[in-house]
Amino acid sequence: MAETYGEILVVDLLGGIGDLLMLLPAVHGLARRNPRARLRVLTHEPGAELVRADPAVTHVRTPRHGRPGAEREAVLDALAAAPPDLAVTTTRYDGIPDLLEASGARCVTDLWRRPPPDQPVGERYLAILHAEGLLDRVDVTTRPRVHLPAAARAAGERAVARLVGEPAAPPVVLVTDAGMAVKRWPAGRWRDLAAALTRLGHPVLTVGADPVDPVAVPLPRGDLPVLAGQFAAVARRGGVVVGPDTGPVRLAAAAGSPTVGLFGPTDARRYGMAEARVVAGAGTLAGAGTLAGAGTLAEPGVPTRVGGTAVSVASAGVDLQGLPECPHRLPTAITEQPCWWQARCPLDPSGPACLADLDVADVLAATRAAAGGGASTG
Repeated sequence: MAETYGEILVVDLLGGIGDLLMLLPAVHGLARRNPRARLRVLTHEPGAELVRADPAVTHVRTPRHGRPGAEREAVLDALAAAPPDLAVTTTRYDGIPDLLEASGARCVTDLWRRPPPDQPVGERYLAILHAEGLLDRVDVTTRPRVHLPAAARAAGERAVARLVGEPAAPPVVLVTDAGMAVKRWPAGRWRDLAAALTRLGHPVLTVGADPVDPVAVPLPRGDLPVLAGQFAAVARRGGVVVGPDTGPVRLAAAAGSPTVGLFGPTDARRYGMAEARVVAGAGTLAGAGTLAGAGTLAEPGVPTRVGGTAVSVASAGVDLQGLPECPHRLPTAITEQPCWWQARCPLDPSGPACLADLDVADVLAATRAAAGGGASTG
């Protein structure tokens, strides 16, 4: 019989909303394996908002301040409050693995070990925890799903209903910003995409909009659960969320919306959000009838062939990889790429060549293909 634990501590202090979302299936799997456990999550705000109402999570802790050393202090506080039987962490800086190991708990402190270059990060977490005997096999293929409180779902529905009603064509949400400059699609292309979608009859909304000159109608600001509710409302109308490798787009996927992910410096095979985990390279979609809205779309989650590239559409969405053969991309060591921290591309001094490689026609075709396959989440 599999060993179970009564006190579980999960630590994710990498700092990004997307980082926590990629870990969420592991949190849910641990809760299913240990239904009587007290499962605590230690993470940063604002991502903590997404797990406070999650029935799998007993308690959420966050660092008390933003000064250097806050994360290490938060781990010490969590250990002092209730010594865990099992500790799992994605976080390896500031001696955090050593603190957990010293607690006497069963520990998994390296979820990054020996990753294949084409295995998604979240799936790698699940595979390691399964190999450690901590997850059941059924959990190895689960996808991130956020729990939507009723109030957040209702608030999201009201906001989207007020802006678009029940439109004839599916709505499209553009996530135009990213936390890092190296992940940003050229600003002018967002305007061109919004204009093209509007001409085709799609209501166009935006997140992270320029408050002075937004490219489309901004979604009302709210906390992350409300944003997830807005994405779920868009999905209910057959809509799609388009954006770079960033937290809000991951949140959309976890709320049940199809997504079109724009990947440049990060490898879509490792960080992609499409359910079927297939990737289209730039230049393969525009003009392809079945992906531009004419003809019959592929079944949800089933790859189709376009220009020699496997592309999955409908409920799966699609991940677009700019400049797939970039010699500087390091799929398993992205922070060591020369472009990563300063967005200084070795191939183009004007900006990331990989994102410039994604043209509006390709993104438009992928968006039109993905629209119509939204799913709900619990």
